[in-house]
Amino acid sequence: MTEPLLVVVGPTASGKTELAVRLAELLDGEIVGADSVQVYRAFDVGSGKPTAEQQRRAPHHLVDAFDPLTPMDAATWATHAERALHDIAARGKRPVVCGGTFLWIKALLFGLAPAPPADEGIRARHRAEAEQSGRAALHAELARVDPETAARLAPNDFVRVSRALEVHELSGVTLSDWQQRHGFREARHEARLVGLAQPREELDRRIGLRVREMLGAGWVDEVQTLLRRGYGRARAMRSVGYRQIADLLESGAASPDEEALGDSIYRATRIFARRQRTWLRDQPVEWIDPERVATLRAEDW
Repeated sequence: MTEPLLVVVGPTASGKTELAVRLAELLDGEIVGADSVQVYRAFDVGSGKPTAEQQRRAPHHLVDAFDPLTPMDAATWATHAERALHDIAARGKRPVVCGGTFLWIKALLFGLAPAPPADEGIRARHRAEAEQSGRAALHAELARVDPETAARLAPNDFVRVSRALEVHELSGVTLSDWQQRHGFREARHEARLVGLAQPREELDRRIGLRVREMLGAGWVDEVQTLLRRGYGRARAMRSVGYRQIADLLESGAASPDEEALGDSIYRATRIFARRQRTWLRDQPVEWIDPERVATLRAEDW
């Protein structure tokens, strides 16, 4: 590709999908999804997947693409994304990457630190420990051996906490040290990061509106169906919103209080969005006024 790779980023509910679709329309492009929940089939209502209309306006790759039990980490996704980028470019189209899973985007743009491969035995032990003692206990262990990594991971982020502990156990070197050595200094793609500059108050409003709309669209019923189909252990089930609903359903509650549930998901989503903004603060993102989306021109890209 001669043009820089367009990458649409931003916190959840900021309007990334619509911006990416608009850019793809302008540039005869196709979108590569970079979202760790949207990549899975059946996780539809609560993942913010592109609507049918948006997918008609611009072809999407790596959205609704894998069974929920398919393992998908940053390295695996980056491999699939590279194939999609080459396929799109080979057909003379302009690829646009869009998503909020920033580790995946980082893996695509810079590669990953060459830390030890996964060890299923260690991961199974971590799952058992989390079930017995709680995820906070695993996070406390990580804080003891790798405080730098622990400081940037939420106690409930079991997958990443487990991985950081796994890396230290296998190599004797902390994940933060592996990443410092790697440095993410050599870019694999020249990239242009863009996002919508939603004010904090507007983003909070959009998050609240989206949570209410998703609950009204049958999010609880969707999670019930996913649990019945055996997807309770799917990684996507631990994402914000899905986790709160699944925990409530598995607690045996007769009928969920939708208002209280919505408040819980809203609070968790705001915390998640705050972490996303923290990551983006140090990135060279071109922030666009949301009012400009409809008037964007192809020659600007």
